[in-house]
Amino acid sequence: MLAGAETARPGGLEGALASIVRGCQWGLDRALTVGYGIVYDYIFERFGPYRTLQADVLRRLEAHVPPWINRRDIRVLDIGCGPGNTTLMLGEAGFSVLGIDPYAALIDLAREKRRSRHVPNVAFRQADLAQGGARWGETYDLVVNVHSLYAHPAPQQLLECAWQVLRPGGAGIFVNFARRVPLVATVRELARRQGLASAARCLPWVLPNALFELTRRRIGPHYWQEDEFAARLEAAGFRVLELTRTFFEDVSLLAWVTKETAAKGGGAGGSGCVQAGRRPGEFPEPPRHLWEQ
Repeated sequence: MLAGAETARPGGLEGALASIVRGCQWGLDRALTVGYGIVYDYIFERFGPYRTLQADVLRRLEAHVPPWINRRDIRVLDIGCGPGNTTLMLGEAGFSVLGIDPYAALIDLAREKRRSRHVPNVAFRQADLAQGGARWGETYDLVVNVHSLYAHPAPQQLLECAWQVLRPGGAGIFVNFARRVPLVATVRELARRQGLASAARCLPWVLPNALFELTRRRIGPHYWQEDEFAARLEAAGFRVLELTRTFFEDVSLLAWVTKETAAKGGGAGGSGCVQAGRRPGEFPEPPRHLWEQ
């Protein structure tokens, strides 16, 4: 019995240590995620390129919806919503929006903001679209994804699943970084071209972005230039209407896409995403507000 007990102790100790390490890792990840969300909120309202990008996204989505359609009847999926800034902006513009993100801490922050801003036509759910998070039997009229593809472990599958949940005739906006933004080189170049004041104004975004890149999980980054971005979107099933440079120093690409048919060859066929579409060109019934509160 004694020998058996002595043999069992190391395993029990190793298990306890492993649990402690996992707990510490979880705590660190959550602290970093919450910190990122708070910093992002601060930057979002004060950094000009964010406001310009936000206005461009809203303008395109509004232009796609016929003026006689009630925006509350238009279902929008914000993929990788983070702390919910874009989701809430679209909700305050009148759309019915669901924001999803795999990070629970960011969803918690987004829900708090939703409650404080009283936007009843917005909801948030913790989910990763590429990992079966969209198996809800739901489709959307518009999909949005801003600056999360580059850090996603399976960006092509994410695009394919986005195509699956978008109804035929629907449209989408995908914004992805095309290159890295090095801290020192970027500030130095801006100071050379536009002066120290301009370089100082970029620091509220460039510095946190550099810190985030140092601390985030080593996934990717998936930086895509025009040809590769367009090819990936088309492989997922989308028709690319426009691909344009955007954001700070044209560091990002904005793709404006549509879904023309309910079925396609290749690409999303093996992704495991669920398709439950409407007829092409059909606008939705009033949304079912079955989302969590």
